[in-house]
Amino acid sequence: MDHRLEPEHEELRRTVREFARDVIAPKIGEFYEQEEFPYEIVREMGRMGLFGLPFPEEYGGMGGDYFTLGLVLEELARVDSSVAITLEAAVSLGAMPIHLFGTEEQKRTWLPKLCSGEMLGAFGLTEPEGGSDAGATRTTARYDRETDEWVINGTKCFITNSGTDITGLVTVTALTPSDEDSGKTSPTRSISSIIVPTGTPGFTVSKKYSKVGWNASDTRELSFTDCRVPAANLLGAPGRGYAQFLRILDEGRIAIAALATGLAQGCVDESVRYSAERHAFGRPIGANQAIQFKVADMEMRAHLARLAWYHAASKMVAGEPFKKEAAIAKLYSSEAAVDNAREATQIHGGYGFMNEFPVARFWRDCKILEIGEGTSEVQRMLISRELGMPS
Repeated sequence: MDHRLEPEHEELRRTVREFARDVIAPKIGEFYEQEEFPYEIVREMGRMGLFGLPFPEEYGGMGGDYFTLGLVLEELARVDSSVAITLEAAVSLGAMPIHLFGTEEQKRTWLPKLCSGEMLGAFGLTEPEGGSDAGATRTTARYDRETDEWVINGTKCFITNSGTDITGLVTVTALTPSDEDSGKTSPTRSISSIIVPTGTPGFTVSKKYSKVGWNASDTRELSFTDCRVPAANLLGAPGRGYAQFLRILDEGRIAIAALATGLAQGCVDESVRYSAERHAFGRPIGANQAIQFKVADMEMRAHLARLAWYHAASKMVAGEPFKKEAAIAKLYSSEAAVDNAREATQIHGGYGFMNEFPVARFWRDCKILEIGEGTSEVQRMLISRELGMPS
């Protein structure tokens, strides 16, 4: 398998790397410590076309694919994960459901603004009592025949990009009666996906969470109280919401794997730089074999994580089954990011505990990668199932 990049991919990666180094790196520390959303950086990313990378040009996209998105996420996360997760969630969770499952009218209404970065979308899946058990949805949507509207009630939590000044919509999963068209009352209910525009009466966005990491990204709890949206806001067929979000999560795991790889590589970058600059006992600490071995292991983990997400993305782009490969990539890369962040902090010593050094952000940001888009335990479960292990 040849994973050497095509010239256009290499050019994109180089452009984004320079953007991350010259624009994001000098500014993100202040945004991070003040827990502010970096609107200025996001606007520049929009002008670069990053939010439209995997979408068709007819909707304002760049005509790329998921592999292209992964390359960009890796380069962004190499410098900062808050910016990277803002892009990942906006594309994979905000715009991608509309692209994959929306009607033509829904695509033309929402995708151009989402692709330009003028507007962010969010995906309301997780609930306070349903983390890994996403099928245990309690949010409900009742169809009102008199007004031809969905009436939504419930709560969602840990929703990225849901409360920014440029958030335009949240796609919400909710329980709906399994036989809407017949008008019959049935105890059997299924999950559907519904687009809820920001500002809809009954849709409340809570204040920002106080988080350990990703402090320059937006994460909120959402509540819906008799929130009414037009019936036309249903995304795809009724009752297909569960299947939809399973596909979205499979694809999103590749994106998170690319992001985690970037964080792991960023730890290598900072450790190589610091170990050359920091002197102890009359020589650079990088001359010590103990430090060299740490950095070598870190580079090995980043390299293998990159190969894993490249392989999963290549299968996805080729239209081949990729569930197992995506789970492997997400599992390995997230654990590699945690291991590398720990070692990078150790190499930096006391300075690694100071927020002015990027590795302090890396250390705070890495743990969520083993939780979001499916925990490490869920990934192991998925891999085992794909291998045909007894259930």
